[in-house]
Formats: sequence, C-alpha cells, structure tokens
Amino acid sequence: MEHITLLLGIVIITALVFDFTNGFHDTANAMATTISTGALKPKTAVAMSAVLNLVGAFMSVEVAKTISKGLVNEEGIQPEVIFAALVGAILWNLVTWLVGLPSSSSHALMGGLIGAAVASAGMGAVNGSVVVTKVLIPAIAAPLVAGVAAMLAAKLTYKLGNKVGEKTSAKGYRAGQIASAGLVSLAHGTNDAQKTMGIITLALIAGNALPAGANPPVWVIVSAGLAIAMGTYLGGWRIIRTMGKGLTDLQPQQGFAAQTSAASVILASSTLGFSLSTTHACSGAVMGAGLGRKGGVVRWSTATRMFIAWGLTLPAAALVASIAELVMRTGDIGIAAVTVFLVGSCFAIWLISRRQVVDHNNVNELETSTGETDEPGVVTTAMAAVTVPPTTAAAGTTAAVTDEDLKATIPASTATPAAPAAAV
Repeated sequence: MEHITLLLGIVIITALVFDFTNGFHDTANAMATTISTGALKPKTAVAMSAVLNLVGAFMSVEVAKTISKGLVNEEGIQPEVIFAALVGAILWNLVTWLVGLPSSSSHALMGGLIGAAVASAGMGAVNGSVVVTKVLIPAIAAPLVAGVAAMLAAKLTYKLGNKVGEKTSAKGYRAGQIASAGLVSLAHGTNDAQKTMGIITLALIAGNALPAGANPPVWVIVSAGLAIAMGTYLGGWRIIRTMGKGLTDLQPQQGFAAQTSAASVILASSTLGFSLSTTHACSGAVMGAGLGRKGGVVRWSTATRMFIAWGLTLPAAALVASIAELVMRTGDIGIAAVTVFLVGSCFAIWLISRRQVVDHNNVNELETSTGETDEPGVVTTAMAAVTVPPTTAAAGTTAAVTDEDLKATIPASTATPAAPAAAV
C-alpha cells in the first residue's frame, strides 16, 4: 500500500464516510418505487441493492477518472483541500437526508471540491469546460431525458396491458420491477461508488502517495464499494418515503417504467464518463412515470422543494467547503477545529432525526404534517382534462338519484324526526 500520512489517512476515512452517506442517501434511487408498490419488502430491497452496488463498483473506472483527473487541476491541490470538499459534501448530504429531500450526492461532492479548490488556488484550479460538459449539462439533461422516457414507457405499458387482467398485469410488472431495480442498483454502483474512488485517488496524488494521472488502486475500489454497500443496506428511509410516496403514487407498471428508464440513462452516462447525478435521473423518471398514467397525481409542492434543493446543492457545498479550507490554513489547530465541527454536526443531525423516526416499518406511510395533499395541481388537472368522461347512461343515472335525494331532503327539514328515515 502507498505511504499514508496521518492527514492523508483522515482524508481517506472522511471520503469513505461520505461514500457511506452517499449509500443511504441514494438507496431511494433504486428501491423507492419497488418498496412503495409492494414488489419487495423494505429490508429485502435494501439488501439486494447493497449487494448490486458493490458489484457495480468493480465494473468501470471512467467516472473516477473524471473526478481525479478532469474536474480540478491536480497540481497545487493539497490533502486539506480534499478534506474541506468532503466536509461540505457530507454536511449537505445529511441535511437533505434529515428533511427527506432527494438531492444529489454527486453534486454535493463536486460542489465541495470546486469550492475548496477555488479557495485554495483560485479560479484557475477548476477546469471550467469539464464542469460544463460533464457536470452541468448532464444535470439538466438527465431528469428531462429520464422523465420523458419514463412517461412514454408508462403509457406503452398500460396500452400493452389493456388486454390482460389488472391483477395479472400488476403481478407481472412487480416481477419486472425487481429486475429493473436491480439494474438501477448496479448502475448506481458503476457511477456513484466511483466518485469516492476518484476523490481518494486525487487525495493520494495530492499527498504524493501516487504519481499524477494514476488510476484508482484495487484497495481503493474495494473500500469504496464496501462503504457504499453498507450505507445502502441501512436504507435512507426518509428519502425513500419522499420518492416512493411523496412525489406521486405509482402502480407497478409505472414503477417498472421509471426504473428501466433511469437505469438506461445512468448506465449510458457511466460508459461516457459523465459524472451524472443518479438522483436527478431517478427523480425525473418517477415524475415522468407519474404523468404517464391518466389521472396520476404529481405532488408539485414536493417536486418544487426538491428542485430548489438541486439548485442549492453545488453552491451550498462549495460555500461550506471554502470556509473549511480557509479555517484549515491556520494549521493543525484549524484542521482539528474543522474535524470537531464535522463530527459534532453529524451527531447533532442524528439526534434531531431521532425525534421522528422513519424506518422500514413506516416508510410507506405518507407524512401528513408537512402540508402535502393529494389534490391535483395545475399540471395534473390540465392533463386530467383529456381523460374519457363517464358514459352518458351512467351519468344520467347518477344525476337522477341525486335529484330524488334532494327532493326528499327539502321537506325533511320541516318534518318530524322520523321523516328522513321514512323517506330513505
């Protein structure tokens, strides 16, 4: 193993902690729809996702190369910069997990890295073209492409299932959901586990433990894969609740369409080396699938809060990381202060989370205290306008019954107490 200093060891451990938070933060990407539709039991779902995340970590290193070689200039980057970047990313992950918002762990990491690098070496330390082409453009394109694909796929599944009984169709698509959820987990491992591999490799290069341009060593790949798998098994139940029940109510057909579309987008981006946000792809696919069924309700208030979190992720993580980097310039005291702040903040967030526990027992219970409602919004109402109205005969029958009820109710207000019963 490469020569590891104390500071470099702290950075590597912190990177693996981030990888762990990435695992439980993003479990919802693969398993939220599978759990919400009942295709798999919650604990079974997260166990399956954890194993496939570990397998996916060994399938490619293209995204790791983007992080370690392309995003920032390796020259002049010190281990303290990597540590500061991880502080910003971890805290943002935990805050969004606490409020149940599926934000991007990838963008938190990249935002932290950009903020710390700029604070340390100026704007020249960041490769702007790489940020635009491999980070920002995929961030916008991923949810749109996955959403449109999922909406079309959901419409197609309902069309193909018209001649099959509802119970038979739902049973078949639940089986399909298990397979597609496994594919998403595998894709998540190929993309997100590599980001930690890349950040550890960058730290090793910065600490002169590896030569510039080196690929991730085997022990880095193994440790990153295990860390994200363990985090996945814990299950980010708060975010699973939001994606499974908070954005829309999905049927098995929609869940299958959402997961298949998201997995296709993630695997394609991993092959191209794009540091894609799996959260963006999966969330876009869930909303697209929600719109793919006539009468489906998308809770736009929850979606709006999620979009705001997406927009804040890069700058928020960058701000925290830049402040942490400035504090650590004071030397060992600064490094110790940032470490204590990180540990204390993590513990405080965990204590707050215990006030209202969300786990595998209540993950499918939609929280009512947040002000969410199942009432359709403007977009959903507009789409519902194209649904086929009830048949004339049925409508007339309903109207006739309603008129008779009204006629019987009018004199009832002045009759004896027994009159309403007699009228009925």
